[in-house]
Amino acid sequence: MDQVIKFLKENINVFLATLDKGEPRVRPFQFMLEEGGKIYFCTNNTKDVYVQLKAHPFVELSMANQKYEWIRVRGGVRFTDDLAMKAKVLEASQLVKSIYKTADNPILEVFYIEHGHATLADFSGQPPREIDF
Repeated sequence: MDQVIKFLKENINVFLATLDKGEPRVRPFQFMLEEGGKIYFCTNNTKDVYVQLKAHPFVELSMANQKYEWIRVRGGVRFTDDLAMKAKVLEASQLVKSIYKTADNPILEVFYIEHGHATLADFSGQPPREIDF
């Protein structure tokens, strides 16, 4: 798991895929933080992505860096109403804090990936690293 978190911290912008009426939808997202072996993200409950995640609580995300290394993470999505966690997410990103201002903002939604699986790969010729979390 440490390798996954290190990669995400170094490359916070990922592309997150959801399902919308059976069709894939991909959009940029930012990794917020890790706590207790869970990787956290946020959105707001007025967005299509929120509706998609509630209807099909499973995602896959991917990103690559300039060294042609990449990560792919998939797993179930679980939302949390924990105000302390929402506050941590706000502190993790000045952009998010500027949008939502406070942890009790009624549109702020925080979610994490559970039962996740990560694949870390590159063009070294070595097999990808597979990590369950």
